[in-house]
Amino acid sequence: MGRLRRFLQRLTESDETRLAAEIREWADTVAGSVRIGDAPMRTHVRIAGVIRRLTVFPMQDNESLEAVVSDGTGEVVVRFMGRRAIGGLGLGTRVVFEGVVGEYRGGLQMINPRLEFTA
Repeated sequence: MGRLRRFLQRLTESDETRLAAEIREWADTVAGSVRIGDAPMRTHVRIAGVIRRLTVFPMQDNESLEAVVSDGTGEVVVRFMGRRAIGGLGLGTRVVFEGVVGEYRGGLQMINPRLEFTA
């Protein structure tokens, strides 16, 4: 009976819900990482997640690359000042960021964190 219930639940759940669960499972395997939803403010943390959106702000003398990272529990905006691109960084890429999380305009943000690509 449990198998049938799980099968029916999988049929009715949305793709977003399934994707969030898969990302959460993967992020939990990254050593030393914390969930975005539990990340303490103004503290050095390690966050594992998937790139959901990339935006380039090409302002002269003030360009930046902005990435929205999700781990299934929340999202954080990661901003790289003075960069237009980072090789290997694209939508759906699994990454680990280390840096300080702060609040900006009602959301979470990291500025120029350390970046690590994972498989």
